[in-house]
Amino acid sequence: MYLFLLSIGNCRKKSNGYVWLLFTGYYFYASWKPAYLGLIILTTVVNFFAGTSIYKSKRHKKRFLLSALLFNISALFFFKYFDFFSFNLNGILQLAHWQIQLPQFKLLLPLGISFYTLQVIGYLFDVYQGKLKPERHFGIFALFLCFFPQLTAGPIERGGHLLPQLKKLRSFDYAKATSGVKLFTFGLFKKLVIADNLGLVVDRVFDALPQYKGFSLIITMFFYTWQIYADFSGYTDMARGIARMLGIDLLENFNTPYLATSVRDFWRRWHISFSNWLKDYIYIPLGGNRGAVLKIMSNILIVFLISGLWHGAGWNFVVWGLLHGAWI
Repeated sequence: MYLFLLSIGNCRKKSNGYVWLLFTGYYFYASWKPAYLGLIILTTVVNFFAGTSIYKSKRHKKRFLLSALLFNISALFFFKYFDFFSFNLNGILQLAHWQIQLPQFKLLLPLGISFYTLQVIGYLFDVYQGKLKPERHFGIFALFLCFFPQLTAGPIERGGHLLPQLKKLRSFDYAKATSGVKLFTFGLFKKLVIADNLGLVVDRVFDALPQYKGFSLIITMFFYTWQIYADFSGYTDMARGIARMLGIDLLENFNTPYLATSVRDFWRRWHISFSNWLKDYIYIPLGGNRGAVLKIMSNILIVFLISGLWHGAGWNFVVWGLLHGAWI
């Protein structure tokens, strides 16, 4: 809290405002596991130079893009998906009576890696496509990847939206500060009062599922539906509230998703920054809604397969993603 208040006071100074925010972000990141601080710094260095190289090079821009994508996706795969992959492959090898076993590292997941990986990939594609000039200031770019309010749970920002705000001179804005406090408080209420209390009931039922049946399970699923919404949207509101106190507007991430009229409409309202990321950087490059019906359907299924895996390394997430893709 002290570092946050210090950041509010110092981010108004053009000469060192970003330094305090970056220091706060790195301190926040290292508080999870100090050793992983090197990972996000390395990610920053690689992608900073990849962005400038993509922009400068006409002949080798695709090579620089693919190299940076390989680095980012490999890091995400190693920390988040390697154990899932090795566990399943080991099962297949055992069925085939092969005496080979891949290791499982059971590593703690680096803080926010699922979010900042997508954010920096979007940045690289925007530079590659000429939609965005690369950020020339290393400190500002580092802050783009480690802006502490949205580091752990989004929103997944775009370079064209967040970078200009990080570079601007911010004077204290009473209206924005009070608005930010209100938004943060509302998010805190959703998280602590609604989500956490519903979670007490949900966890008790889920931990002893065979003992419950009928109406109890219906009520539990209703509670769980609102728990995950209040939890996730509460975190987002808190992130946007803190950022607004600092004079920065983050993307809106939820728009009354449970008032959606269809699954397609739901994904326009739920985790909006992620849905838009999938559309712009996966669905449209695959061909979008152009081509034969089967091609469009396969594009949708690929997008939601990726969506499921992004949410978690498990077959339940794969099935969940494919079901949403099939419904759409």
